[in-house]
Amino acid sequence: MASVAEQSALTNTIKSWPERVKTFYNDVRTEMKKVTAPSFKEIQATTVVVIITVFLFGLYFGVVDWVLSNSLERFYKHFTH
Repeated sequence: MASVAEQSALTNTIKSWPERVKTFYNDVRTEMKKVTAPSFKEIQATTVVVIITVFLFGLYFGVVDWVLSNSLERFYKHFTH
C-alpha cells in the first residue's frame, strides 16, 4: 500500500505534466526558429566531399585487403610446402 506522501507526490507529478509538456513544446518551437537549412552550394560541397571520401576509403581498404590476402596466401604456401 502506498503512503499518503507517495500518493501526493504522484498526484503532483501528474498535475505538472500539462505545464511541463507546454514548456517543452515552447522550447522546441524556440529552438526550431534558430534552425536554418543549408544552401544549395553547401549541399553540393558536402556531397562532393562525402563522395570523394567514400572512394578514398574504398581504395584504402581495397589496398589493405589485397596486401593482407597476398601476405596470408604467401604465408600459407610457405608453411604448407
